[in-house]
Amino acid sequence: MRFVMFYHSLVSDWNHGNAHFLRGVVSELVAQGHEVVVYEPADGWSRRNLLAAHGQAPLDAWAARYPALSQWCSQLYDPHALDLERALAGADVVIVHEWNEPELVAAVGAHRARHAYRLLFHDTHHRAVTDPEALGRLDLAHYDGVLAFGQVLADIYRARGWAGRVFVWHEAADTRVFQPRDRAGEPPLDLVWVGNWGDDERAAELEEYLLGPVRTLGLRAEVWGVRYPEHALEALARAGIRYRGWLPNFEVPAVFASAKVTIHVPRRPYAEALAGIPTIRPFEAMACALPLVSAPWRDTEGLFHAGVDYLSARDGREMTEHLRALLADPERRRAQAEAALATVTARHTCRHRVAELLDILEGLDTGTEATAA
Repeated sequence: MRFVMFYHSLVSDWNHGNAHFLRGVVSELVAQGHEVVVYEPADGWSRRNLLAAHGQAPLDAWAARYPALSQWCSQLYDPHALDLERALAGADVVIVHEWNEPELVAAVGAHRARHAYRLLFHDTHHRAVTDPEALGRLDLAHYDGVLAFGQVLADIYRARGWAGRVFVWHEAADTRVFQPRDRAGEPPLDLVWVGNWGDDERAAELEEYLLGPVRTLGLRAEVWGVRYPEHALEALARAGIRYRGWLPNFEVPAVFASAKVTIHVPRRPYAEALAGIPTIRPFEAMACALPLVSAPWRDTEGLFHAGVDYLSARDGREMTEHLRALLADPERRRAQAEAALATVTARHTCRHRVAELLDILEGLDTGTEATAA
């Protein structure tokens, strides 16, 4: 089949976590013999910031790491000069991501009204609860369905009448990239956290679940990510945490291999209003067999085995105790990492998600919709 996708960026993951999952899905579709083209705006926010901060070198590194995606799948376009007839010629499946401009969402829908391909809208964000008015204005009338990355988000679409058919399509680990690495001896770091500061959506949580425990335990810790304001950098320094800045997502497995544990600190909209959606980093850490302790997060959809695949801390004190116990017990770390890896391998890889997507498409074609969540 020919897949045509409109996403914010396949190339840049600068403060753009959706690129992680997108690369894995596209890689799997290509491996299964499908033709895939991903259109992204040439002056997209993530790509523009990456170039401003680091120049061309990261884009060249991405092309070297994903040669097939770079050569055959990635297509830059000018939003003001896009020829939809040409872009969508011969398409069997078209997917439009939530980060696109409303005008593009509507234009692709209008094109679908005159053609026979399958059209899906993909939502991997929290705007349904943080900016529902803007999301509700999107014209999805001619879309065949919505792919929502969690049950609670799918329920919001249904309750608000934004779409007729909604399917739960969780994110997952790209296990072509994220997999355990051989370690010679103990890792040099106690803890590593890979995450962006963002817009103070979890500033208090990072103080309680990251900075406080690291200070209390005197851990050797590093943080990677972007958009850290000066006061955040000062807080990291006071806690004794080394700030390392941005790195390409495909280099994260090597960083994970340098530490004994990591943590998960959900942004406030996910922890409070979109319970059950872990975002992608826990999948990736578990795929690398790195023990994980999470700040409060309710796995309402049973994606993992709480207390086995990961530990959950109700407050900073409990986070400190979980980290203390894990760091003191290599066998406990090994058992938790192996359990988490087994869960991801069995249920949460991009190969699984592509199989789910193909089932959804088959259901739409046959009218059975057997995989509708």
